[in-house]
Amino acid sequence: MSSGVSIRMLETPLDMARAEELQSLVWAESEPDVVPAHVMLAFARNGGLAMAAFDGQRLVALVLGFLGTDSNSPERIAMTRLKHCSHQLAVHPDYRDRGLGMMLKRAQRAVVIDQGIRLITWMCDPLLSRSAHLNIRRLGGVCGVYIREAYGETRDGLTAGEPSDRLQVDWWITSRRVATRLEGERRPLDLASFLAAGAQELNPATLGADGLPRPAASTLEPVGNLALVEIPSDYLEIRRKDRDLALAWRRHTRQILEQALDRGYIVTDFVHLRGDRHPRSYYLLSHGEATVG
Repeated sequence: MSSGVSIRMLETPLDMARAEELQSLVWAESEPDVVPAHVMLAFARNGGLAMAAFDGQRLVALVLGFLGTDSNSPERIAMTRLKHCSHQLAVHPDYRDRGLGMMLKRAQRAVVIDQGIRLITWMCDPLLSRSAHLNIRRLGGVCGVYIREAYGETRDGLTAGEPSDRLQVDWWITSRRVATRLEGERRPLDLASFLAAGAQELNPATLGADGLPRPAASTLEPVGNLALVEIPSDYLEIRRKDRDLALAWRRHTRQILEQALDRGYIVTDFVHLRGDRHPRSYYLLSHGEATVG
């Protein structure tokens, strides 16, 4: 646990007011994207969750979630299976890279397991490598659904004007896969291991004269059990420097992931290859009986 930081449930109107302030800071002061205090109180009082990390009395990170149902449940004809919908994870800019997101997800998992629920889902931007590293690599989530314009037109100060495409993360919190990732019982495989196992690179990026990666001009169709889909290691930098290139990456990633997931592939891992000039980031997609990762 990060030194001096504690985690507790939010229960009072004062707690929620502090949570509103953090959201406004993280989402670039976009009022429409801040979950209001009364809604967070409704979450907390009705089987959902409003939890935060505190440095002393200062609220520095937040996770919000509520109860939902799993529409893909194989038992849906006979019964409705509950899940926990994790709506938001926010960390104060001054406290990033301290492991607070991981701390909150661990605490969220423990609460939801105590409720007798085994699935947590949330949405993530498929082009954000830092999120993919946490959601897929470290937490052990998997993704089998790509949603175009998940939130319609975005209005926050970070993503306004972009398509709000998202991957749905399925976090099977009682699974062996998740437990081994959280407890570090097994070292995750690296890119070389995936390639040695026969993973097919579908869209190798190229590096432009400006130092920014370009999406592949043509892509391969996946044919084996394992495939690698490359995304930018720092999409936010691309968006700051070249919005047209950012949009090209958005369309490219949408096309390749939709096609692969429609054919039965599932995102099961994420790997980053460091490099001084051209770091690389990849989703690993698995099909059929593939269990690598």
